[in-house]
Amino acid sequence: MPQFTFGELLFLGLTLTLSLVASLLIVVPLTGALVRLRANYNPKALQLDPEGNVNVHTGPIVTSFFGMLQRVYRIEGIPGLYKGLMPTALASILMTGFTVFALDSRGIANHNRPDAVDTGFFGAVVSSTFAMLISLPAAILTYRSIVTPYKLPYFNAIYSLRVLLTPTERRRPWVLYLTPGLLAVQFLRILYPLAVLRSFRLLLLANNFSSFKFGIYLGIEMLSVAITCPLEVMATKLAIQRNHATADYNSVEQEVEDDAVETHEFAEYSNQEEDVIGLRHERDPYLGFIDCFKQIIDEEGWQTLYRAWWVTMLAAIASGGAFAAQYQGDA
Repeated sequence: MPQFTFGELLFLGLTLTLSLVASLLIVVPLTGALVRLRANYNPKALQLDPEGNVNVHTGPIVTSFFGMLQRVYRIEGIPGLYKGLMPTALASILMTGFTVFALDSRGIANHNRPDAVDTGFFGAVVSSTFAMLISLPAAILTYRSIVTPYKLPYFNAIYSLRVLLTPTERRRPWVLYLTPGLLAVQFLRILYPLAVLRSFRLLLLANNFSSFKFGIYLGIEMLSVAITCPLEVMATKLAIQRNHATADYNSVEQEVEDDAVETHEFAEYSNQEEDVIGLRHERDPYLGFIDCFKQIIDEEGWQTLYRAWWVTMLAAIASGGAFAAQYQGDA
């Protein structure tokens, strides 16, 4: 790691701190609304529980991103908007620290662009998969901390983990990786951009960059939302699915009564009788990637897979613009 002067360290520290605080103040409420909108369980018809009884509980009918943002504020107030702040902040700090130490930090401090390393397709798949495996528990905890109706203290991780994780998950943390369908969805979210979008980038943008070619590529990015948005919705619903499996059950069957949170032990965010969102009953989990896809369509309708599709579209446009700037700069 290069040596720094005190002034460089001070400038880098202040810049990173201010940018991190500003981004968290804006990103956390927006991310929370997006996660809750996509996680909300709102079946089209009455459902039967595992005993065959009619289950009339459904989630609120909230169809818009800003409608969910308003609902969160109305029911849980400002604290509710910032649920998920601590895991998001910790993950951001770790990623920022890794970037500073792994990349040319002196270049970053002097506003120079670090050189990207082209590892090829298989190298990119391996590195992206490794990063996903490392970050997956943090993503699960973040999503669950956003959708939980219980208050989580900012500086009591043990208490928060008791709320967010089942006893099975606390005893065997690797069970989080065995959540049915979650790894498959996350791997597809990695594979599609690398196998499909990267190929089009190399074909259209790598040599002889032009506005026409960029327009074609941007159109492909935007059309890809038809694939990437359902994967994002499924990833959200699967990440909040808690694992109650014990030695007497397989990884699919759930034991809820002896392994669930006792509601009287934990304080809720709101004293109102209504929750911000409805969640699928833990006795009826998604059994895998295909089952999740089918159940969402059968129970909630195919439109559920495209909740807040425009957010994914904006991300695709921003991604296309970033790659265009990169290839223009290399030309």
